[in-house]
Amino acid sequence: MPVYDYKCLDCKKKFTLTLSVAEHDKSKVKCPKCGGKKIEQQMASFFAVTSKKS
Repeated sequence: MPVYDYKCLDCKKKFTLTLSVAEHDKSKVKCPKCGGKKIEQQMASFFAVTSKKS
């Protein structure tokens, strides 16, 4: 499942949530610290593991 990084614009807390793509598309994210709804998604790094056949 993808990991999403967020920042609350009310209390400035950064937090991470693990959500499926469907959950991410339909959910309204709230800050776990203050319950605020002014949330900004942050850029997150990722890596992919692939099998290479030679």
